[in-house]
Amino acid sequence: MTRSTHRPGSVALVGAGPGDPELLTLKAIRAIRSATVLLVDDLVGEGVLRYARRSARIVHVGKRGGCASTPQAFIEKLMAAEAMKGERVVRLKGGDPFIFGRGGEEAAHLRAQGLEVEIVNGITSGLAAATAIGVPLTHRAHAHGVMLVTGHPRADAEHTLHWPTLAAAAAQGITLVIYMGVSSVEALQGGLLQALKATTPVAVIQHASLPTQRQIACMLGELPQAIARAGLGSPAIIVVGDVVRAGAVLQAPVEQFRAA
Repeated sequence: MTRSTHRPGSVALVGAGPGDPELLTLKAIRAIRSATVLLVDDLVGEGVLRYARRSARIVHVGKRGGCASTPQAFIEKLMAAEAMKGERVVRLKGGDPFIFGRGGEEAAHLRAQGLEVEIVNGITSGLAAATAIGVPLTHRAHAHGVMLVTGHPRADAEHTLHWPTLAAAAAQGITLVIYMGVSSVEALQGGLLQALKATTPVAVIQHASLPTQRQIACMLGELPQAIARAGLGSPAIIVVGDVVRAGAVLQAPVEQFRAA
């Protein structure tokens, strides 16, 4: 008697972009349409799920800074278990799965289970936020490079962020794009001021690419107060550097920097 060989399903870690469904890649749309099980983060825009098939099982696994989140270990086990049952699993993440999306951890876990993993890139929120206000992250006259950093590292991380060091890089013409930094804005501001002028231009963009998007421009020296006055919160991106002067949406507020 011949024994049938069970073939596992598939897993794709798919970047859903910053929220606007029109910013999805064609590859992401194909993956969503083919999925039988979708594990969806909180930061995935509602319009993105319109591409899912009606028969797909959609599991919301909340992941949002400062809020209660589904345990990462549970998400990893669920992905593997569903794939082992033959399902086509899509882990749908806001932004890009490999930029502050824990995609590296998930891919390693799945591969350790003998599963193949496809990675589908998405537009990361740091890039989308800057573009949404007309700010180029690099510019021949203002910035020679860009660094993407998190303002909310793990407490037990082997290496912790040293804001004065990052500020020294920014002072040499590197744009800083800070994810998840609103909740720790006083600490990061204090560190950055050790190597940057208080008049350094900063932009803060909340809900980038969505109809609810809001943004402010201010100087580094008044960053916490400006965020509080505007009532901005997470999810938001903080952009630090001279490129903020080039922002089309922010031209009027940024005039103050030209005289600084």
